[in-house]
Amino acid sequence: MGGEVCGRMGGGLCRRIAKSWSNMQKGLNDAVSKSFIGKYFKLEARKSCFTKELRAGTATFLTMAYIITVNATILSDSGGTCSVADCTPPAANQTATPDCMFKPNAGYQNCLSKTKSDLIVATVLSAMIGSIAMGVLANLPLALAPAMGANAYLAYNIVGFHGSGNVSYQTALAVVLVEGCAFFAISAIGLRAKLSKLIPRPVRLASAAGIGLFIAFVGLQVQQGVGLVGPDSSTLVTITACANTNPETGECNGGKLQSPKFWIGVVGFMITSFGSMKEIKGSMIYGILFVTLISWFRGTSVTNFPDTPLGDNNYNYFKKVVDFHKIKSTAGAISFRNFNTSEVWVALATLFYVDVLSITGTMHTMAEIGGFANDEGGFEGEYLAYLVDAGSTVMASTLGVSTVATYVESSAGLREGGRTGLTAVIVGLYFFISLFFIPLFSSVPPWAIGPSLVMVGVMMMKVVKDINWENMKDAAPAFVTMLLMPLTYSIANGIIGGIGLYIALSLYDFAVGSIRWLIKMRRRVVEEQNQVSATVGVDPTHEAV
Repeated sequence: MGGEVCGRMGGGLCRRIAKSWSNMQKGLNDAVSKSFIGKYFKLEARKSCFTKELRAGTATFLTMAYIITVNATILSDSGGTCSVADCTPPAANQTATPDCMFKPNAGYQNCLSKTKSDLIVATVLSAMIGSIAMGVLANLPLALAPAMGANAYLAYNIVGFHGSGNVSYQTALAVVLVEGCAFFAISAIGLRAKLSKLIPRPVRLASAAGIGLFIAFVGLQVQQGVGLVGPDSSTLVTITACANTNPETGECNGGKLQSPKFWIGVVGFMITSFGSMKEIKGSMIYGILFVTLISWFRGTSVTNFPDTPLGDNNYNYFKKVVDFHKIKSTAGAISFRNFNTSEVWVALATLFYVDVLSITGTMHTMAEIGGFANDEGGFEGEYLAYLVDAGSTVMASTLGVSTVATYVESSAGLREGGRTGLTAVIVGLYFFISLFFIPLFSSVPPWAIGPSLVMVGVMMMKVVKDINWENMKDAAPAFVTMLLMPLTYSIANGIIGGIGLYIALSLYDFAVGSIRWLIKMRRRVVEEQNQVSATVGVDPTHEAV
């Protein structure tokens, strides 16, 4: 097509346009490279240029922009700072009961809607500040944002769906704050990489896969995703995607696999899968965007704005398109009340463990891909990079979101040639621009986000190939870790189960090794005693001869 156009217009014209564009790029790149910005980010030293860094930053942002709505949706499932007090009472002279948080209630749903908008802004700010800090301070092309896995653990395990757990959202944020401070401390004194090696390797690998299964399971459920999986009184879970669902229990009332929202979500998943298969940048965004655009039309069976008071309110906010939303409920909502409980300490240890493993491992992987790693396993800017992502977690907790991490999607920018911190700064600027489109981001429905959660699970499963399945000492703990996370709806249970089984299996080897060592030592003692006895029993005259 391009050749035909050039043929009609004249090959000379096309060549002049291409040469003019090339000269303009070269002039821009030379000007930036010689400027303060170019020298600060070492563009020439790292054999990069401005246009290459711009292309890399754009690619990274497109592949990770899904986190803006996905993270806010997951965290808002915890109920955030909403409580029974926000529920609309059933009658004028009555008070709302705790079950109003789990049934359709206009007041509570309105509070959740506002909380989600707050969390979207908090997510964007965390990603923006973290990415820019990584670029400016560490000069690395690594983008940061609230981590998948840690957000699910906070929402569904620590706080529980709509606050059904034993820890409030405010206390959970205090846990994230303390964990971030501890993470910063071990990063500052250089213990971070050493601690990651204390966890058994099969459990480390299985944790990533187990978290992926957990996230995918969330994306398949009725409340948080496409609605393929729902509760069943006999089998606990079953296939649903029903045309009619019990609003209180979530059980199917009839018409399995007949939900139009489920099928439109399947189309979105196919778009994402096909794009990933063809290595199209931003394929996850395209899947979310397709489903979302269709769901924005009113009067359809898949609309995100039904003809209800809440739907009308959400639609009116959506029509603003551009709006700067101020965080009202989650910023600074940190409370150390009831902090000294067993649930809090388990949560603190688990978040710390996940941070040490996943974030440190991801950063080293990105360094390998980008060619920054040295022969000793370190990389340039490593110390400051550790401090930046740990400090970003502290900052994120004050805004109301969970742990911030270096994203594997940074590899998209590395493949485009990003080699300096300018890539990360550009990603941060893209997040800044998105701050002004909160009405659009807050109107993304769960059935658009569910497919992306399943795809995140797919990507996190690839580590299982590195587990030694032939060795049962490795295979059994790894399998238990992965199995317990989705089935017990707890990331912590999977980690504890895997480590516990690994230690138990190791005790056998330790016991056998100890017995063999004792037997060996006993033989040595006996041999030495025999030698001493033989020496004592020898006749001195014979010795002289």
